[in-house]
Amino acid sequence: MNGRLASYFALTKPGVVILLQITGICAVIAHDLLEIGGLSGNTARTISVVLVGGYLTAGGANSINMWYDRDIDPLMARTADRPIPAGEIQPLSALVFGIMMSLVGTLWLYFMANSVASFWAFFSVLFYVFVYSIWLKRTSPQNIVIGGIAGSTPPLVGWSASDKSLNISTDSLQSMLESVTEIGSMMPWLMFFVIFLWTPPHFWALALYKSREYGEVGVPMMPNVKGKSRTMLEMKIYVVALMAVSLYAPIANGHLDDNDISFHVLRWSCFLLSGWYASTIWRIDIHEGLDEKGRMPTAARSFFFSLYYLAMFFLLLVSSSWNLQITFIGVMICIGIIFRLESNANSKGNLRG
Repeated sequence: MNGRLASYFALTKPGVVILLQITGICAVIAHDLLEIGGLSGNTARTISVVLVGGYLTAGGANSINMWYDRDIDPLMARTADRPIPAGEIQPLSALVFGIMMSLVGTLWLYFMANSVASFWAFFSVLFYVFVYSIWLKRTSPQNIVIGGIAGSTPPLVGWSASDKSLNISTDSLQSMLESVTEIGSMMPWLMFFVIFLWTPPHFWALALYKSREYGEVGVPMMPNVKGKSRTMLEMKIYVVALMAVSLYAPIANGHLDDNDISFHVLRWSCFLLSGWYASTIWRIDIHEGLDEKGRMPTAARSFFFSLYYLAMFFLLLVSSSWNLQITFIGVMICIGIIFRLESNANSKGNLRG
């Protein structure tokens, strides 16, 4: 029984889902710091609600995705041991499990938070399943770009769940659209766009040396369809866009003006952090050979560093929602992390040399 439960748990892709929910938690914390002036027991309650609802909906979408990809997953080494191709879960069971999780998660957010939070969670499920998995994944090399919208919604869910006054208007289509998009601040939308712009260079760094299997099963990945040079060009465009969006961080904060020290500390720390991440893209050598683990070392390093980049960016946004002292602490933590990452990378490079 424990093995079967573990298989169902694996259907949800827990590692990916937890990373997404962290961005939703950051939105909850930033909301209460900026809009209420501090954290409280209600903050902890909202975090719990978002964690449960977000995990159920995102995990359900992943389960449905594994059901849909049951024909190609057995053909690729990185997916052959998933529960369905491994024979641990029947395809129909995975589909029913995914649908039930998605519906329960949506209803959970509706009753425990509000209709706007549940809308964005359910929107992400529908977008991931129908737009990414069923339509784009096997038809377009831009699949991860447009599909990334689904993974960018947790901050919208978290922020919306924190504002109990939000509800979907049904007076007209226009009022409905306004009620789900005008959620009181630019901050969750900044978080949304950071994740959206981060997703392509993050994923393509891996695809530079992992996309061969996808091509063999008919999934068009950018390096296979357009080549590594074109992939690198588009990755650089996205990280430059990330740097530009970073400059809007203090504006999205909504409580800072350009006379505040905090305004400039937040702006330039986010910009320089994005510049550091951009440097990891520029350092990718598409002509290098694979290492003993079958990876392109510089591309693998950029992929690994990109996870830290996203976490550090959200750390800066949350710490700047507190006060100047906490903002400086956040900046110092980021500097320490970058220094350690670069030092370790250089040490490994010297050992290989």
